[in-house]
Amino acid sequence: MIRYVFFILLLCCAQPLLAQNESGIHIVVLGVAQDGGYPHMGCTKKCCNMAWEHDSMRRNVVALALVDSVAKKWWLFEATPDIKEQLHYFQTLTHGYYSFLPDGIFITHAHIGHYTGLMQLGKEVMGTKNVPVYVLPRMKAFLETNGPWSQLVKLHNIDLHELQADKPVSLSDGITVSAFTVPHRDEYSETAGFRISTPAKRYLFIPDIDKWAKWDRNIVNEVQSVDVALLDATFYDNTELPGRNMSEVPHPLVTESISLFQKAGADAISRVYFIHFNHTNPMLWDQQKQKEVKSLGFHIADQGQRL
Repeated sequence: MIRYVFFILLLCCAQPLLAQNESGIHIVVLGVAQDGGYPHMGCTKKCCNMAWEHDSMRRNVVALALVDSVAKKWWLFEATPDIKEQLHYFQTLTHGYYSFLPDGIFITHAHIGHYTGLMQLGKEVMGTKNVPVYVLPRMKAFLETNGPWSQLVKLHNIDLHELQADKPVSLSDGITVSAFTVPHRDEYSETAGFRISTPAKRYLFIPDIDKWAKWDRNIVNEVQSVDVALLDATFYDNTELPGRNMSEVPHPLVTESISLFQKAGADAISRVYFIHFNHTNPMLWDQQKQKEVKSLGFHIADQGQRL
């Protein structure tokens, strides 16, 4: 009996040590779905019915946690509508070892899946104090001049830090983040991608872009310059939105990206992690399609995955 009690106590005490004993710097995927999440509001088709019926299939909107286990700090990429669940999820994964609120939030652009979670930091919910929020100039102006976001600034719930494109920001020893602009539907702000550099790994994060060919940079070269590239995979092909003009929501189709990177070769393919899946994208819910894509050497980002 004494041995049994000791064993249970050992297990209980060991859990938080998992987080404390993590070494180095890494990224944790906190969400993989497009702005509407998965399942999608109002969707009663096969793609979403499975997730309505089985909670294990549900996925949050795209977000990442950049974690420095030595400095005991972490930073959130994107403030999504699922931020409440994602902050709790991160605490669960790391056994409460890190602060509940991130040491900073990086936001790509002003589409609802990427910034509206900031409202949870206001006086109606957490009433935070000066949470650093890193944004490019147009995004900063948008938050400063439009309610309810301007109230977050006025009440010092958030502290806006203006990023300059292609100028790295140092976060802690050996960690820098550099924003760059990509072509997208920029109704309210420019759209950023992020390059994250650490002593061991380099990451590329582009959850939203119109088409690779519209960018003034070569995506293959950009991918080959990093270890992990988390890339826009909103739609698998052009058949997913019957009755709707796909040109109104331009994204690189996964079929297009596969063809592009296959021409570049296996080394480039091995660095690609597809992310930001619309609920219609079979890569989100069809195991056969997932196997098919992975068999080509590509990766599919999943919630809770550590990179």
